[in-house]
Amino acid sequence: MAVIVVVREYEETEKERAAVVALERRCEVGPSGKASLFTDQLGDPVSRVRNSPSFLVLVITVAEVQDEIVGVIRGCIKTVTAKLAYILGLRVSTSHRRMGIGLNLVRRIEEWFRSNGAEYSYMATDKDNEASVRLFTGDRLGYAKFRTPSILVYPVFAHRLRLRRQIAVLQIHRSDAEVLYRRRLSSVEFFPNDIDAVLNNPLSLGTFVAKGFLTDPPESWAVMSVWNCKEVFKLELRGVSALKRGFARASRAVDRACPWLRIPSVPDVFRPFGFYFLYGLGGEGPDAKGLLRALCKHAHNMAREGGCGVVATEVAGLDPLRSGVPHWKMLSCAEDLWCIKRLGKEDRVDDGVVDDDWTRSVPGPSVFVDPREV
Repeated sequence: MAVIVVVREYEETEKERAAVVALERRCEVGPSGKASLFTDQLGDPVSRVRNSPSFLVLVITVAEVQDEIVGVIRGCIKTVTAKLAYILGLRVSTSHRRMGIGLNLVRRIEEWFRSNGAEYSYMATDKDNEASVRLFTGDRLGYAKFRTPSILVYPVFAHRLRLRRQIAVLQIHRSDAEVLYRRRLSSVEFFPNDIDAVLNNPLSLGTFVAKGFLTDPPESWAVMSVWNCKEVFKLELRGVSALKRGFARASRAVDRACPWLRIPSVPDVFRPFGFYFLYGLGGEGPDAKGLLRALCKHAHNMAREGGCGVVATEVAGLDPLRSGVPHWKMLSCAEDLWCIKRLGKEDRVDDGVVDDDWTRSVPGPSVFVDPREV
């Protein structure tokens, strides 16, 4: 018997909010015997797209079960070198999988992308999520595997991190940050045209530059901005053994009692925790990596004051500054998989020059990860 489903826009009512939150909790089932990271959207299904220039949340309901919500998807659109759409937060109830629900949702949100002029659509997933990879890269949707950036995560310790005295870390005004980014990073892949809106968002906690003390002009410099994801959603690590939890508690206790020992303690990531996301990483010069490392330590200290569990960022796999980002391999993801699809059928033409298909372009050394899409 065919199941009658209806795809419609999500309504921000208490009833609808509770239904989507309940759906996503039912979908939070990690692999047996393995640690898994879960997302708590703080009771707001729109939180992860609300800060985007244009966004849509769709739900799919089953008529036979009193219009029960069995699927949800989120999408947003921004302009980079082209008008680019992003898919995130696709969830389908475990009781309604393998029924075309996910495929239906993706196709419907792609219709919205096209109607709003988007030329490309992309999504990110764990490369080991076979069901997600198969859905998007299969013949029916036709996404292509595009980039494999690295998610780098560093725990927030109970003690502050020391910065080298020879390095000066300065916070710059948002207007100066915009000028710097447009001059130095505008050619980086996925750089948003509305970088001013990103920098002026209340969740952006500031842009910081590092340079050698008393060097003007500096031979080397680095820049980084900090985004407060703690106010948007929280994370929680589940499926970890009691032994490892006990070790983590012990390391924190010792770090708090004896901060001068500077023990690299494991934060309490086994309950919902917030984090700061580092974006707009860049720099030049022979000591750029060392300066970026200092900026990351500064962000760690900010996150410590803000009550966060970790700081995180995402960089291209071949980014020349990658080794300057402190991270723990056990918390990080070496290869996040981005898949992309061209929505338009014709080549774009700018100033009489035909633009090639972006989906077939060679990866650049760096990528700009928009914090609004984390």
